[in-house]
Amino acid sequence: MPTRAAAKPPRDGQPPLTSAERPPRRRRGGRLETAGLFGGSALLVVLAFWLAGQFVQPAPPHTITMAAGQPEGAYMRYAERYRDALAAYDITLEIEATQGSVDNLGRLLREADPVDLALVQGGVARPRQREQLSGLGSMFYEPLWLVVPAAAPTRALNELDGLRIAVGGEGSGTRALVQQLLALNGIDADTATLVSQSAEDSDRDLIAGELDLLFNVASPDSPMLQQLLDNPAVRLQTLPRAAAYARINRALTRLELPRGALNPAEDIPPLPLALVAPTANLVARPDIHPALVDLLIQAAKQVHGDGSLLAAPGSFPTPQHSDFPLSADAERHYAHGPPFLQRYLPFWAATWIDRTKVMLLPLVALLLPLIKILPPVYAWRVRRRILRWYVQLRRIDLEIETRDIAPDEAPALRERLAQIEAEAAQIDVPLGYTDQLYNLRLHIRLLEEKLESVGSDAPTQ
Repeated sequence: MPTRAAAKPPRDGQPPLTSAERPPRRRRGGRLETAGLFGGSALLVVLAFWLAGQFVQPAPPHTITMAAGQPEGAYMRYAERYRDALAAYDITLEIEATQGSVDNLGRLLREADPVDLALVQGGVARPRQREQLSGLGSMFYEPLWLVVPAAAPTRALNELDGLRIAVGGEGSGTRALVQQLLALNGIDADTATLVSQSAEDSDRDLIAGELDLLFNVASPDSPMLQQLLDNPAVRLQTLPRAAAYARINRALTRLELPRGALNPAEDIPPLPLALVAPTANLVARPDIHPALVDLLIQAAKQVHGDGSLLAAPGSFPTPQHSDFPLSADAERHYAHGPPFLQRYLPFWAATWIDRTKVMLLPLVALLLPLIKILPPVYAWRVRRRILRWYVQLRRIDLEIETRDIAPDEAPALRERLAQIEAEAAQIDVPLGYTDQLYNLRLHIRLLEEKLESVGSDAPTQ
């Protein structure tokens, strides 16, 4: 079998090398094709991530603001305890002192620089205000206390004509509730002297005998209430028909305070007291971050979960008695507890995973089919570079097998085979597919041997 000359550089006066004699050049199209196949798939995944990123909720803020109450009131004390609980999760709670529940509502609903959440006494908000806010649950009872001079008789609310009554300061929840109860009994500014001033001023005037009755909504451990009751000049009065008021106003709960519960040593109160109590609601703006809802309710459980003089442990926080529609996230928390990830991971790690889990959807949706499709597509593309030469080999083989090849036709077929081998040598295939390339070259050699036998056995003309 004749051998092909080794490739030599052209010299002056010599004919140019044939295609079979030229040194093969590796074609880089295979690598570009591979890069395009896998690069395009990667670009598709990146695009899917970008689209999914448009729907990822932003991270919760590190700082939130809360409207509390007067500096010495229960709302302020509880807000400070919320602040300490949230600080453990790297959340800063900024507290604003206010006049009370009505003022808190206004700060939640104002358009310019509103607060994020507040404590609001049940029964204070109007229906339209309730619709614009989200409740996170009831936190504790706030009894309505009736304080009178020690020698004063016990009076029902429809027997207060002509009396001087402290109904709470402007913007306070006390004033809003007392006005509702007095209106039910026909008592207003025309039938009695209704005094709106601060709790400190009302306490002083009652002790001085300038008031006949003082209303105050406060928790049993309120320092101001305890200080007032330490004065023998005043006493607590039971609320006649308390059960009726609780039935009329669903924001109220009838409670009974046992004798001596406030101060057993001094026997305060000396008799059991019937009370009505709204609940303090933790209220937020509707755009509050869902992760903060879970965190706030967990903080409230730390603060209120041990119970109080009027509530058994575990009674608060609760979705019951809520004066505001509960947010969907609060409902889920009360029904199922904190999210799964927050039970086992730090807050910010759980929040990051929860926010970015939407990114897993396009990843799974694309990677699963790509993992199944890319390998066979890649293998087919590599094999296709080699198989196209077998089409030509098959044609040459059919010519040899199906008809008599004349000796003068054999050189042309050998030239075709040499050209195929030269071009096949330029194919760039991955190392794992080189066996198929060498098989191709072996098959070329087999056809060349066939042509040698054809050339030698062919009859002479």
